[in-house]
Amino acid sequence: MDRLVLLNTLPKEGNFTTLKIVRTMREDLSFTEEEHKALEFKQEGDSVRWNQAADVERDINFGEKATDIIVEVLKKLNSDKKLAEQHYRLYELFVGE
Repeated sequence: MDRLVLLNTLPKEGNFTTLKIVRTMREDLSFTEEEHKALEFKQEGDSVRWNQAADVERDINFGEKATDIIVEVLKKLNSDKKLAEQHYRLYELFVGE
């Protein structure tokens, strides 16, 4: 689920403007009550499990600066060789290399 991966990938530090944009992005990526009900999230230790058969696709549009933040984070993970399999689809979508 790209939304969960992206939520966990967004920077936790930065300048005021960046943090303000990231805060808005976190709200946009959050799950609604209906989505929570459909996905049946369950915390199991350090992992979160959900009903993967549930269809809760939602289009989320990010502005230019928000997109730049995502690209910057993903490129840094790549250059630091910390890009994980879970980031693959996001990297293709936002960076495209």
